Amino acid sequence: MWKTPGPHARPRRVALAALALTVAGLATACGTSSAAGGPAAAKGSGAVLKLQDPGNAGPLAYAKREGLLEKRLKAVGATVEWGGSYASFTATVDAVHAGSVNILTGAISPAIGYLANSPDIRIFSVTDPVTDPAAPQTDGLVVRPDSPVRSVKDLAGKQVAVNKGGKGEYLLLLALEKAGVPVDQVKRVYLNPDQGAAAFATGKVDAWWAIVRAYPEAVAKGARVIVHGRDLDDKDLTIIAAREELLDRAPAAVRVYLEVLQELTEEARKTPEKFENVFLTQGPTAVTGARLALDIDTAEHANIPRYATKEDGAYITAVADLFREYGVVTKPIDPADVLFDLKAATGAASPAASG
Repeated sequence: MWKTPGPHARPRRVALAALALTVAGLATACGTSSAAGGPAAAKGSGAVLKLQDPGNAGPLAYAKREGLLEKRLKAVGATVEWGGSYASFTATVDAVHAGSVNILTGAISPAIGYLANSPDIRIFSVTDPVTDPAAPQTDGLVVRPDSPVRSVKDLAGKQVAVNKGGKGEYLLLLALEKAGVPVDQVKRVYLNPDQGAAAFATGKVDAWWAIVRAYPEAVAKGARVIVHGRDLDDKDLTIIAAREELLDRAPAAVRVYLEVLQELTEEARKTPEKFENVFLTQGPTAVTGARLALDIDTAEHANIPRYATKEDGAYITAVADLFREYGVVTKPIDPADVLFDLKAATGAASPAASG
């Protein structure tokens, strides 16, 4: 169900959300707030936000270096732990199951795949798609330079590497539908991003849907692009999800995380250079030249994460329906069971977090 206090919410969630709203109201009445370190923050939740390592670039890398989350979470009695590095949302699943990650970023598609088997995370934030034609592409169906494949129609009888139940598989299905190619005529080879890159480079697959950091790397090595996700009717928004118990116990801490991310994403749009090579200026994680310019351009066009709303359920339904049609998932997905109303749970009303 839609995760907000109401007659259809589970009793435990109603009590918790009501408590959060009561505390927020008391804080406002006293002229302070938990985020400001007032009386409501004195006791705190004791919650720990467990995040994957942000790498060497981006808003969260900058936040980690500057200790911004640690400072802001202290006001609501919460802390943060930085964990390991994972290539994708799907690669983070084991860490989520193990309890070493409780907030993760990805797309609707892998969240649907995860929730079909483990209904213990909720989406509390989404980012609207970038529509500016001047913005750099962030994904693409790529083939080797000498490949006979010239269009999506040429994929019939071919093998394409995609991440199982993830954005790559979703976009491939969309592309095949648009081109009128029967899905069963194209073999989907399920590989994680690192495996996909290796299989593509060695010719073990005919094509690969490269995403995020893998995409510019493939293009830089000479890969030819057949189609981009932006060329399709893509409903697969970027999302941020959290373990349900964290949202139940400490919605105010999750709100702090989102507000910091919103503020830093806005700052990165204006001064992207300081969000690149955050920890290291040399080495395998550092970028220079054309790649640095591309990352800066991408950051300048990035949209700011916002609170998820009931209306975002339409995107979830669109992705889930496509996956069900082609057997990627077998269980129906009710958007109300996937989304969490963080704004209602915290009484959020600040301009920076209004979404």
